[in-house]
Amino acid sequence: MSISQTVADFVTLAIRSGGWMEMDRIYLQNRVLALIGEHEQTPAEPSVTPCSSLELLDRLVERAKTNQVISGTLAEREILEGQLMDLLTPPPSVVNAVFAKHYEKDKKQATDYFFELSRQNDYIKTRQIAKNIVYKTPSTYGELEITINLSKPEKDPKEIAQSRKLETVNYPKCQLCFENEGYKGRADYPARTNHRIIRMNLDGESWGFQYSPYAYYNEHAIFLSEEHRPMVINRGTFQRLLKIVAVLPHYFVGSNADLPIVGGSILSHDHYQGGHHTFPMAIAELETTFDLALFPAVSFGIVKWPMSVIRLEGERSEDLVNAAEYITEQWRRYSDLSLSIRAYSEDGTPHHTVTPIARMVNGKFQLDLVLRDNNVSEEFPDGIFHPHQDVHHIKKENIGLIEVMGLAVLPPRLAKELSDVRDYLLGKSDNIAAYHLDWAKRMQAEYQITEENAETVIKQEVGKIFERVLEDAGVFKRDKSGQQGFQRFISTL
Repeated sequence: MSISQTVADFVTLAIRSGGWMEMDRIYLQNRVLALIGEHEQTPAEPSVTPCSSLELLDRLVERAKTNQVISGTLAEREILEGQLMDLLTPPPSVVNAVFAKHYEKDKKQATDYFFELSRQNDYIKTRQIAKNIVYKTPSTYGELEITINLSKPEKDPKEIAQSRKLETVNYPKCQLCFENEGYKGRADYPARTNHRIIRMNLDGESWGFQYSPYAYYNEHAIFLSEEHRPMVINRGTFQRLLKIVAVLPHYFVGSNADLPIVGGSILSHDHYQGGHHTFPMAIAELETTFDLALFPAVSFGIVKWPMSVIRLEGERSEDLVNAAEYITEQWRRYSDLSLSIRAYSEDGTPHHTVTPIARMVNGKFQLDLVLRDNNVSEEFPDGIFHPHQDVHHIKKENIGLIEVMGLAVLPPRLAKELSDVRDYLLGKSDNIAAYHLDWAKRMQAEYQITEENAETVIKQEVGKIFERVLEDAGVFKRDKSGQQGFQRFISTL
C-alpha cells in the first residue's frame, strides 16, 4: 500500500469517527502529511473498508521515522501517535454530546460508544494490554484473578537520563488532572493528545469519567474530580460512589483508601476506579448477617472474604450513605490491642479508614466497606496489615482497591522469574532468584513436577500466595480469635 493510500484511508476513518465531515478531507489529509514529513499526496481512492486504525497508524509512524520527523525514542513515537490519533477523535464537546445522545436511549450504549472510541483511537493501549499474563485460580474464597502486568512499555535508560535534564514543569499538576485532555506530552510525561473526558455533575461538583490507558480489567474506568485535591474518604465519597452507580448501573465503582500503605498509588488527586467487571469479592457469599437499629432500611452482613468486609444493601442511597458514614467513623476510633488494631498513634496520627465499593444488584444499592489499618511494628515495618515479608517475592506493593476485590496486579519481573522457577523445578537450570528458592524447594517437595504440569502448579501456587497476601491485609483474621474480634467490633455498632 502506498503512503498516499494509507493517508487517504486514515482520513476516511477520521471522518467516520464523527468529528469531521467529507468537506474536511483535504484539510485532514494535509494535517497528516505534515505530521509524517510528507510534502505531497498523489491521487488515491479511499478504500471502502480501510485497514484498522492501528495498522494505518503503524505505517504512518514508520514513514515519519524514515523522513526523520522522529527518532527511535519511545516518547517521540508516543507523541506522534497521539497527534495522529487525535484526528480520529472528535473534540471534547462533540464526544460529550454524542455520549449524552446515546445515554438518552440506553446507558450501556453510551459507555459502549466511549469505550470503543477510546480503543479505536489507541488511548486504551489494546496491543500492550494483550501482553499481560492473565488467569484465574481457585482459593478458599472462590476464584481469584491473577495479572502479571506487562503492558506499560519501559523507557530506554538514555531517555530516562535525558528527561532528568529537562526543566521541571508543573503542568499538568498530575496525570489525573483535567489538564491532560489534549496535552501533547514530553520526554518525561505521557502524550494525551487523543485523550477525552466525559463530564459528570456529582451532587453539584464537577467530575470526569475516562478509561485507563493500561486497563487491568474490562472497561477499566477512572472517575476524577476536576479539582486537584487529595483523596479523602468521607460522607461525600459514599454519596458520589452511589450516585455514579445510579447513573451507570452496569458499572461498579470504588475508592482506594485515603492513607499511605493501604491506599492507592495516587493519593494527591481525588478519584475512583470502576468498570464493567464482576470481581471475585462481589460474588462472595455473606458469612453472617446483622441488623443495626439506627438503620432499619439497610441490611448488613459480613462477607466471607480474606479481608474484613461489611456489606450494606438497601433501596435508597441516602440510607446507605448514613450507615456507611456511621460505620466508618466508629471504625476510625476503634482499637483492639489484643489483635494489634490501634486507631491512633500516641501523637494522634490516624491509622484507620475504609476501602468502599459500590454497585447495583437486582435494583438495590450495594456498598462494601473494607476495613483498613496502616499501622506498622518492629516485626512488620512495612505494615502489620500488609503483605508480610515471606510473600514479598511475589507481591510487596500496596494492596489497593483492585487487589482488595480479588485481582492481583503483579510486577512485570515475575514473567521471567516464574519461567526461571519452572526451569529450576524441571532440573533444567539453577538460574533462579534467591528469594524464590525456598518456595521452589517446597514445591519440589509437595508435587511431582513434570513438563505437563509445571506451569499449572506454579500458577496455582502464585494464587495461594495472593490468597495469603489478602489474609495478611485483613484486620480481623480468619482464625477464631480474629472472627471473635470482628464480632466485638460489630457489637459496638
